[in-house]
Amino acid sequence: MTECLFCKIVEGKIPATRVHEDETCVGFLDIHPQAPLHALFVPRRHLATVNEATAEDRALLGHLMVTAAKVAKAKGLADAGYRLVLNTNRDAGQTVFHLHLHLLGGRPLGWPPG
Repeated sequence: MTECLFCKIVEGKIPATRVHEDETCVGFLDIHPQAPLHALFVPRRHLATVNEATAEDRALLGHLMVTAAKVAKAKGLADAGYRLVLNTNRDAGQTVFHLHLHLLGGRPLGWPPG
């Protein structure tokens, strides 16, 4: 997926401020943050949306959530609270079509969102 922005970030072809990296995913700061901490967690393997995920991707999806929670805890957000968001397709606000989990925290987050 050579034209995918997030694939290029994962490959190191585009710089990003990384907050996490392992064999399964990369976490980096959003360039248009909506909270004091706004990080994105993307799988190294390209999936355009969660609609492409299969039963074999359960571990990958769980890994993204557990990883985001670890980063939230390390950044001191666990007790105050944070939000994890996974947008799917345009009407939900997805603008980069590489599955990504948003971690938002560091300020009170209203409800309902959007």
